[in-house]
Amino acid sequence: MTLRQFEYALAVAEAGSVTAAAEALRVAQPSVSQQIRGLERELGVSLFSRTPVGLVPTAAGRAFLRDAEVAVRAARRAKATARAGAGDLEGELVVAAQMGLGTRQLPGALSALRRRFPRLEITVFEEANPAELERLARRGAVDLGLIGGLCEEGLYEGHHLGDEEFVVVLSPEHAQLAADRVGLRDVAREPWVRFDQASALDGVLRDVLRDNGLAPTTVARVSQTATAVRWAAHGLGVTLLPASAVPPGFEHLTRPVLPAVSMPTVAAVRPGAGPAEMALLEFLRQESWSYTGFPGSGSGKGHNWVIPPSTANSVPVV
Repeated sequence: MTLRQFEYALAVAEAGSVTAAAEALRVAQPSVSQQIRGLERELGVSLFSRTPVGLVPTAAGRAFLRDAEVAVRAARRAKATARAGAGDLEGELVVAAQMGLGTRQLPGALSALRRRFPRLEITVFEEANPAELERLARRGAVDLGLIGGLCEEGLYEGHHLGDEEFVVVLSPEHAQLAADRVGLRDVAREPWVRFDQASALDGVLRDVLRDNGLAPTTVARVSQTATAVRWAAHGLGVTLLPASAVPPGFEHLTRPVLPAVSMPTVAAVRPGAGPAEMALLEFLRQESWSYTGFPGSGSGKGHNWVIPPSTANSVPVV
């Protein structure tokens, strides 16, 4: 088996056809077909089934493709590391962020990374479900992740960047905007705009309200932080999310809460990380992770923190 065969099989799985995969790879269609047939002969299994919607991986194909993706990414990282010594870093860097974390800080760090390594291809995605992030990590599909909590032992090394303080978002007419901080009990009877039940953000709200003996009414569930903020601003309900996830123009509608709520933000980096991951980590460290309060919302200082528990088996962070 060759790395090229792995790349061709992954391309067919993504495109759903040999023709589309060949176009994406910029090679002749017969070459892709030949490589896939040769791979199947060597493995002794069929990797794809023909269906009305195109080529779909078989059960054996799905198992093979998971490991093939890890191998391809590892090869790309090795190539990038080798070229980095000559100041010509290439390849792909995959960054995953737990929804709501690093929304303000990540763009600046990525821009700095792109300026340092202009030929590096950077892919970033936001994931609400911690279990999905862990699955991607186990597959080796993520080079650096931003997570709330500590890393699972053996998978990644955790680097504590700071703590994300959570704020409540209110409508412009809400009386609680007159306060520097809003007590959770003062808005407990309000309808709440919440996030998907499997998301880490909803887990924070669920734990905080439970620990304070509160049982809120849920008026809506959304999958994006910006949607939650906009709906709360229009008076549909209140919502709770990290301060850095508040879109520009809505800061005046936010207040930190009492008791204060925060989540440690950790950069999870693969052991033996290459120059791109380490450079991004350094740029993330240079960003501001301490909440100092939005204009008109108080200083954000002088209060106790409520730290939600980590959902992962933890190891020390540095």
